[in-house]
Amino acid sequence: MGRAKDSSLKDELVEVRSSSVHGKGVFAKLAIRSGAVLGAYTGRRYTLDEVTKVSWNNSLTYLFELSDGTFIDGQAGGNPTRHLNHACEPNCEAYEARAADGGLTVKFRTTRSIRAGEELFLDYCLSIDEQDDSQDYPCHCGGRSCRGTMVGQAE
Repeated sequence: MGRAKDSSLKDELVEVRSSSVHGKGVFAKLAIRSGAVLGAYTGRRYTLDEVTKVSWNNSLTYLFELSDGTFIDGQAGGNPTRHLNHACEPNCEAYEARAADGGLTVKFRTTRSIRAGEELFLDYCLSIDEQDDSQDYPCHCGGRSCRGTMVGQAE
């Protein structure tokens, strides 16, 4: 299997198509082993100051916050990784890595073996402000341990 560029989802492994959970989803084209790196999240970069000035108007967002305080907006110049849907029992995880330019990026890997045709999921673990209600971010995964929201559990 050839190496895909860091900036894209590995097209030989996955495809984007309609999801029963939400809109579009990412599906395995073939069986994928546990621990396989699927690719990196791409899109427009924002600083905290820049992202707070954008009028999101409750629109669908594809923001990933990194530990250095920057954000990646997958809607603007992103790749198919933006279609990884949320599930409370995910089969993939996001992790930070250093990009070729030395900056931080987000990559995805499987946390267990994936069957061909299976949809790939992340636990979004959304963080919200105190005045927000977690029920404003409903989960539709239908998993046995679904918590009913995409908001992360308090530690």
